[in-house]
Amino acid sequence: MTELLPPPSDSTLEEIHERTYLVKSYYKSKDSMIVRGAVRDFKPAGLYVPDDPEPLPVHHMIVALEISHPSMLITDATVELEVTPHLGCQRISDHYKNLIGLSIARGFTHKVRELFGGPRGCTHTTALLQAMAPVAIQSVWSMNAVGVRDGVDLPAVPRGTREERLAAMRFNLNTCHIWDENGEMANIVADGGDIGLPLWIEDRYAKLGRNPIEWRKRMGND
Repeated sequence: MTELLPPPSDSTLEEIHERTYLVKSYYKSKDSMIVRGAVRDFKPAGLYVPDDPEPLPVHHMIVALEISHPSMLITDATVELEVTPHLGCQRISDHYKNLIGLSIARGFTHKVRELFGGPRGCTHTTALLQAMAPVAIQSVWSMNAVGVRDGVDLPAVPRGTREERLAAMRFNLNTCHIWDENGEMANIVADGGDIGLPLWIEDRYAKLGRNPIEWRKRMGND
């Protein structure tokens, strides 16, 4: 696997800050997933404290969300402020309980800014939430994959009409240029056409010397 962030080509550059996001999602039941995320900032060793051999952590926030499936409503939220620059920073953590009841799908970023932007929240926790939302949406497909693997009867999604096929892709529509609701991909789906397999599925099956049609059959798409 390639390095997530290769070093710059200019070896004379001095690193002065590092921020890392990590977000993972978990299958809890056919009706629920857990999405956990963390953000952490480091200052390089010796930059702020001379001769200190250890990098200096300056922020570390952890968020855990329980999200219902398939509605994508947040049913529980906890925020842990592990490392903060000031004691008063801790006072804002309970404010993030206001996430409960929100949809993490369309409109989430706007709502997060409205509720927690600027002086209404913690800058770093709010930025982390905006990084977590796409992971939750990506996990809808993984929830389905777990259901298929384990023989769990997940809620059926009707796809008989053009409107129903578009509704089945509602979490993708207008999230990026390729999923413009008036674009080529959306129209292919709406018309019942084939948009092909994800490139990562094709590439991995090819490396394993297997036919990707196996994936279609496994997922009930063929």
